[in-house]
Amino acid sequence: QVQLVESGGGLVQPGGSLRLSCAASGFTFSRSAMRWYRQAPGKGRELVAGITAAGGSTNYADSVKGRFTISRDNDKKTAYLQMNSLKPEDTAVYYCNALTDWGNFYWGQGTQVTVSS
Repeated sequence: QVQLVESGGGLVQPGGSLRLSCAASGFTFSRSAMRWYRQAPGKGRELVAGITAAGGSTNYADSVKGRFTISRDNDKKTAYLQMNSLKPEDTAVYYCNALTDWGNFYWGQGTQVTVSS
């Protein structure tokens, strides 16, 4: 059974930091590209960051470049999103996503991030 379980969300003040985790099981994590998406109230889901299966390449949305860092630990089957210098506009539900080498697409249940004073 495939599972992606996000954790680490919460309420943080502007300028603060959070680290999201995505624990994977049920598929070959080390052969899967991982991505983080987010969806703010009333808006569509947008790609925030992605990392290749081996972790050698990353990409970011312009809105988070220089503030967010995606990483992964294939031994722990976990992907991370370090979020620094958070802004109110970063408030959203953050979703972990996996794209396997077989072309399967999996989603986590999401974790809420709220940036507010």
